Amino acid sequence: MDAIEVAKNVVDIAVEDGRFKTLVLALQTARLVDTLVGDGPFTIFAPTDAAFGALPEGTVDSLLADIPALTDVLTYHVVAGSVLAEQVTGLSSATTLQGSDIVVSVVDGNVMIDNATVVIPDIVGSNGVIHVIDEVLLP
Repeated sequence: MDAIEVAKNVVDIAVEDGRFKTLVLALQTARLVDTLVGDGPFTIFAPTDAAFGALPEGTVDSLLADIPALTDVLTYHVVAGSVLAEQVTGLSSATTLQGSDIVVSVVDGNVMIDNATVVIPDIVGSNGVIHVIDEVLLP
């Protein structure tokens, strides 16, 4: 891991990656960017644009228009603390910033967060870690 990557916070990493345009837009809309660029640390289970695209038609637009619901969905993707993949596999659940627990399991060697699969683990930033998931988590 090079030191330049670690100097970036989790939001900067998501913005620069390019696969999280919908997530970044949602974070901006819900005014959560300032929180997630803070000290943290945070563990973010980050759905890709393709994951948002797989939601039923109109879901993203309706969430973007309903800030309390959007905030609930987004904070359901974040856990306080920096939890790396090797630690995630030892958990059965984790409490999200939204307040509900997500279910953590390993199925056929894949780490699952609720029904989503972690497709890229351990993108480490200066204030936490991102695990890329293939579905949007709904509380």
